[in-house]
Amino acid sequence: MDTLTVLLLSVGLAMDSFTVSLCGGMTMNPVRVGLALRMALSFGLFQAVMPVLGWVGGSTVAELIASYDHWVAFALLAFIGGRMVREALQGETCDSRVDPASLPVLLTLSVATSIDALAVGLGLAVLDVPILGPVLTIGAITAALSLGGVYLGRRVGGFFQSRVQILGGLILIGIGLRILIEHLVPSLPGLLG
Repeated sequence: MDTLTVLLLSVGLAMDSFTVSLCGGMTMNPVRVGLALRMALSFGLFQAVMPVLGWVGGSTVAELIASYDHWVAFALLAFIGGRMVREALQGETCDSRVDPASLPVLLTLSVATSIDALAVGLGLAVLDVPILGPVLTIGAITAALSLGGVYLGRRVGGFFQSRVQILGGLILIGIGLRILIEHLVPSLPGLLG
């Protein structure tokens, strides 16, 4: 998997965490540096661990689905991306009653925002993509975007919330389409980068 695809995949997966961080920033007054860092590290760690779990699980079935692995990857990414777009269009908003400073709440949010990464790890396994580089990138980008999201949320989070989620969903759908097209039309990978 090329570097640009890994970066786009990482940004797409980070959008849920970024959106939750925007919400966290909107509820903090003032923004507490320790909490912002704890949120960023928790989201980044879970986003890095979940694809590994999916990859390990997917590696055990990769040979069984090798002939249609590109369809599996496309379906997973399209489903995840489509769900993100649908949730954004339905207008789900930040809940100011949720306290991101609470450890149980933070862990719950970390798991909830990283479930999609589990499915992506499965997709990487069936495509026989080495996992170390992508998970380090996914974790680092998620942590960085989440930290920035807290501070941005304090300023203008309500305006960006749904737009960020839509963008993340469209990125994931686009990556799924690219994988599908590359496998169905073997001469295109060189043209697509």
